[in-house]
Amino acid sequence: MAFGFCLSVFSLLFVWSAAKCSGVPKGALRMECRDRYFMIAVNLSFAGADPLFQAVDGTGVRAITKQYAAQCGYTVRVLPLAGRVELRASYFSCDTDNQDDKVFTFKFNLVATRKGKEESFALNQTCSPSLPWSPREVTCEENYMEVSVRSEIKCLPQTVDDLSDIKTVRSSTTSDWQVMFHRHEEQLMPMNLSAARKQGYAFDLTTGRLVFRAPYGQPDSFSTEVNGVPVEEVHATLFSKQSWIVLMVDLAVACSVDEGFYDELGGYILWEAPEVCRSSCERQLNVGLNGDLVDQAVAEKRGFVVEKDNVTVHISIPNNAEGGYRKSLVAGGLYQFYVFHLYLEQILSEDHVATRVRFQRSLSTPLLPCHVFAANRTAVAERAFTVYLGNVPEDVKLLAVCLNGQEFAAPFPNASAYSLTKVVHPNNTGGYTLKVPFEDPLVVQKFVPVAALKYRLDINFTLSVLPENELFYRLASIEALFSPPTFVTTCSESGVGFRLDRRPSDYLWEISVGGDLLTPELANQRGYNLSDDGRSLLLGVPLFSEGYAYRDVSLQGFFGSFGLLVRDHKTQIESTTVKTCLFSTAEFIVCSTDGTMTVVAAVSLALPAGGVPAETHLVDQYCEPRETDGTRALFSYPVNSCGSSIKLGKGNVTYQNEIFYRSKMYLSKGNVFSGDATERVLVQCTYPVASLHRLFSAHKFESDVAGIGRIIHTKEPPEGLHGFTMRPIAPLQTGPVYPVSYMSALQPPARYKKFHNFASVFRKGVPRSMRTKMTPAEI
Repeated sequence: MAFGFCLSVFSLLFVWSAAKCSGVPKGALRMECRDRYFMIAVNLSFAGADPLFQAVDGTGVRAITKQYAAQCGYTVRVLPLAGRVELRASYFSCDTDNQDDKVFTFKFNLVATRKGKEESFALNQTCSPSLPWSPREVTCEENYMEVSVRSEIKCLPQTVDDLSDIKTVRSSTTSDWQVMFHRHEEQLMPMNLSAARKQGYAFDLTTGRLVFRAPYGQPDSFSTEVNGVPVEEVHATLFSKQSWIVLMVDLAVACSVDEGFYDELGGYILWEAPEVCRSSCERQLNVGLNGDLVDQAVAEKRGFVVEKDNVTVHISIPNNAEGGYRKSLVAGGLYQFYVFHLYLEQILSEDHVATRVRFQRSLSTPLLPCHVFAANRTAVAERAFTVYLGNVPEDVKLLAVCLNGQEFAAPFPNASAYSLTKVVHPNNTGGYTLKVPFEDPLVVQKFVPVAALKYRLDINFTLSVLPENELFYRLASIEALFSPPTFVTTCSESGVGFRLDRRPSDYLWEISVGGDLLTPELANQRGYNLSDDGRSLLLGVPLFSEGYAYRDVSLQGFFGSFGLLVRDHKTQIESTTVKTCLFSTAEFIVCSTDGTMTVVAAVSLALPAGGVPAETHLVDQYCEPRETDGTRALFSYPVNSCGSSIKLGKGNVTYQNEIFYRSKMYLSKGNVFSGDATERVLVQCTYPVASLHRLFSAHKFESDVAGIGRIIHTKEPPEGLHGFTMRPIAPLQTGPVYPVSYMSALQPPARYKKFHNFASVFRKGVPRSMRTKMTPAEI
């Protein structure tokens, strides 16, 4: 049968209810006139657990049961995820008052159970569709199939598609309307409309349209595949024989019954429908969720994937599509599924005749694991654990938190030492941020061999899925290592370098050189090169600066070590970084804290022609070099031995000796020098008097700091001492060897000053007879 088709562009019109529904709280009821159906939505909190709708017309009141709904054009859905019950009514539903296919009046009763009693509420509405009717309209609802066509018959011969139909009709003895169903190639016997209605079918002839409706699963329908998509199809021929005229209308409807396929990789649910249209057919597609249609371009901007080949339409809906619903449940773990109420419209136009096909489908994903995670976001600098419990669905609530075996109800009280902050994200998930101080008694603390403190917190989150209150748990074990900063060290010819790339927690640590805090002032005082931009600390320590320790001194070189101490006062954790480098210099002198002078001096100019360094000695000729080469000699001896003299300066004590050549030595006016040498070599170690307190209390040389050494090359004879000078006659007792340093260029040598009464300085414990004349052994 051919029809006069027309293509129309529609706009979706929502008409809010003005019906009388007294007694229904504001916000609990919503009624809308949509383009091809009327919709009622009632909150389940008001409707109760078992709401019932009743259809009302001039003949009475009928309960909308499952069977009655499918036959008469109603769809009732309880949507627990959305928290409402919905009724959709076709404009051609059985109990609707239809005026010229333009004005439709609906009357329903809502029977709700409230406080154990049933109450009835009248819900009435009048709708006028915003869209003109197309020549052929097909509705594939969730529980029925409906097709309506224009009832105008332009040319009778065009209504006959098969001559066999005419033969069957002529053999019928009845003259009123009858229906004949087709199943595959088989034609069933005709039946009158009353018999068809008893089998669940519905036929209606309105002012301008012929309507046919069939529930899914009818005996006369059949399932097949069209282009690989499962389809349920029902094919009926409606006819009437009046004398020699036969009126026939071919009514066929096929609806996709695809249940959807979930693509785990992409996170989409895919649904397909066949498209029966010739190559010359014009197509238009509109798609949406929950009855809201938008054109294909808008849908794709919202994340939908719409693909069309020659014979099939593919719709992919992302998990996070706006208008979808998700639900959590516990089944040996936390799972979730998504539900989408798809609304699809195909507009097929051929020879300027349009057919509208509409689908209402509820699609759901399989059970999908829901990974609630616990992320360690601890910043050691905050001295507290920070744990984020994330990807918590909106229907899941945190009930309690167990910290190292002790449980606390959530949320924590304001006075608690712990904090728990809820976080909400736009994708309908949320999370909780937990903070627990390191020093809390619940936290397990353990020292580890790398001079660090390890904190451990075992957490058990108790969560509940609402509204079922199903419990599940998320465990997490969090550790934090409070460790000292790590330096990168380097050696150069000029000294030792330290580099620290700062971590956020490094500001908690103090850096010291020995017992002195490393500050810009200390670095400037000692000649260190210090820079700190907040990201990296750079320290350059020139050789011979204060703080070095030396060992394995020889003419070939020596090892110099410099160390940094880092310490946290709160935990008492400390760590030392020591860098040892091999250095080689022509001359150097070391004045150790135990009073040992170690010196390598160039003596070639202090030798007569033909002399060798091996023939040198100190003032005491028995103090010979430990090692020599062609130009240098190495001596190591207690500062107050080998004929050293003592010079007192302002707050300093200087021990001095001289290197001589053995063959010619003269003593002239108390001064010793080589006969034909062109240069004198003097060696000195200067100590602060304040650092030698044990020298006077225990008669033991032990300085708090290393001495400052000098090697003096001079061609002039000595000018005499401008101060009190004494020649030691016996060495003092010395302690163990301590780290030593070279003289700093920033500290000037001691100035010699004359003391008229030396005994006044060291009078305690000194006999009166020695107050004007003392021997070094007594000092």
